[in-house]
Amino acid sequence: MTKTVQPRPSISKAWLDAMRPRTLPLALSCIALGSFLAAAAGAFRWSIMLLCLLTAVFLQILSNLANDYGDSIHGADHVQREGPQRAVQSGQISAQTMKRAMILFAGLSGVSGLLLLWLAFGAEGLIGLLIFVLLGGAAIWAAVNYTAGSKPYGYAGWGDFFVLIFFGWVGVLGPYFLMAQRLDWLLLLPATSCGLLAVAVLNVNNIRDIDSDKQAGKFSIPVRLGPERARIYHWGLLGTAVFLTTFYVLLTFSSYGAFLYLLAVPLLVRNGTAVQQTHDPLVLNPLLKQMVLSALAFNLLLGLGLIL
Repeated sequence: MTKTVQPRPSISKAWLDAMRPRTLPLALSCIALGSFLAAAAGAFRWSIMLLCLLTAVFLQILSNLANDYGDSIHGADHVQREGPQRAVQSGQISAQTMKRAMILFAGLSGVSGLLLLWLAFGAEGLIGLLIFVLLGGAAIWAAVNYTAGSKPYGYAGWGDFFVLIFFGWVGVLGPYFLMAQRLDWLLLLPATSCGLLAVAVLNVNNIRDIDSDKQAGKFSIPVRLGPERARIYHWGLLGTAVFLTTFYVLLTFSSYGAFLYLLAVPLLVRNGTAVQQTHDPLVLNPLLKQMVLSALAFNLLLGLGLIL
């Protein structure tokens, strides 16, 4: 099959595409859910939420730039790849320039994160500050080493696990703890649900890239499972996310408004059905965006329902 050659974008568009702004709602939704949970507990703080959002944006952009860089140097972004054109692989941005941009956003993430921790804990909360400094360092490491670095964990199939940690447990429980200065372990239920929906986004991406990833030696979960079982896995992610959320709402029931998230369930079913029935990698591209927006809607409706 002859592949259509994509036109070379302008340098500004190449940078915008490399930053992948369509993925940002995923990073923002976990912060929003954690903030809604804090509001439901009477502990919401605008300043903490805004700095959490800023830090999450910097980390997500860092991760996206590192993904562009890492997949290009490791060979996953070759000419047969079916996804959007990558900046380093296409030659629009040099590998060295991309590395400098990664350093910039790692620095911005660090500065924003330190300001956030100082605001949350002050000089007195040294232990909490140190714990979150370590978490922040781990988040920067994870953002870079998914596909970059000498031993990228995404190539060994660990991407799903790290997405669950940072887009679920850390992304939701972190803002909650920074505001409330305490944890309720029942919150692991909605946090895990949020993380699983983020894993579903990664899963759609990896199903789309299954052939090119296999050629490059990138053993993502879909490569390991195969295309059909990867689609069953996708349904498992969506179904478990809904189940955990429902379990949490029933355990902490305060009003029927808490079931507002059910309005987003048809969006998840629609995405799962489309992924199940779609085998053309190019047709999977819009389903990736659809999954991001479905996860965002689910998390926002859940959070809003909990404070009604």
